[in-house]
Amino acid sequence: MSYNSLVLVKQVPDTANISGEVMKPDGTVNRGMLPAIFNPEDKVALEMALQVRDQYGGTVRVITMGPPKASEMLRECLYMGADEAYLISDRKFAGADTLATSYVLAEAIKKIGDFDIVFAGRQAIDGDTAQVGPQTAEKLGLPQITYAEQVQKIEGKKITVKRKIDGGHEVVVGQLPLLITAIKDAATPRPFKAKRVMAYKNARTLMEIEKMAEANSLLYVDQLKEEYISKKLFIPTLTTDDLDVEIERCGLHGSPTKVHKVESVILGSSDHEKIEPTREGLAHLIDKLMEDHTFG
Repeated sequence: MSYNSLVLVKQVPDTANISGEVMKPDGTVNRGMLPAIFNPEDKVALEMALQVRDQYGGTVRVITMGPPKASEMLRECLYMGADEAYLISDRKFAGADTLATSYVLAEAIKKIGDFDIVFAGRQAIDGDTAQVGPQTAEKLGLPQITYAEQVQKIEGKKITVKRKIDGGHEVVVGQLPLLITAIKDAATPRPFKAKRVMAYKNARTLMEIEKMAEANSLLYVDQLKEEYISKKLFIPTLTTDDLDVEIERCGLHGSPTKVHKVESVILGSSDHEKIEPTREGLAHLIDKLMEDHTFG
């Protein structure tokens, strides 16, 4: 028996560089001021879905809600092994908190359909709320297993998952369909496959195809779209016109969470050691770094 998976992924700002200077007056992040990366735990969730497909068969489709440039990350998902990718993008979705985000994601999942398992990362590094996965499950009426470390087995409509808890772990059995959130240590994401990079490097969304047509008067959007669909290089974009959503529940308007202020916090230490600029001093520094597992 094969199992179809949907994976919720997100392109996030690199929060290692975040500060008050990159925050907008409304408390949201000015993402244009920070480099965008693949949310680490979402990449682990994708790897878990690919492992399920490798063992049992089925399909892996990824979904992201974000700006048009999130298509870059969707291509990365295809490079890793995803079968299809979907972009949910509309200006009316901008500024969404977890409540509004999970609402739109749930409606997109209903639209796409045909799944047994929804995988998601435990949390995104730009919010650290760990709420989107569980809230999406609630809106879909699905059971959920959070903090998953390993999918141990799937038999019929039963799935056995090892999950992390304080002080250890527990093994739980769930009924399919269900939603699983993965922790960062659950799996090591596989590298891109060269053949898939060559095959999907030209995968494009409708907006990207429109830009190609604008830059070349000899190209026509409809013809290009059909060509990309026929080659399985078209990344569908879902907007408010495609989803059965209530606009007042989307974006900033549908987001009750408000950020009061952002402060930069510098962590200091009362314990320090002076390293002499000598061969012996550098050797001692390297030994300490290796002892602390900073490297090596």
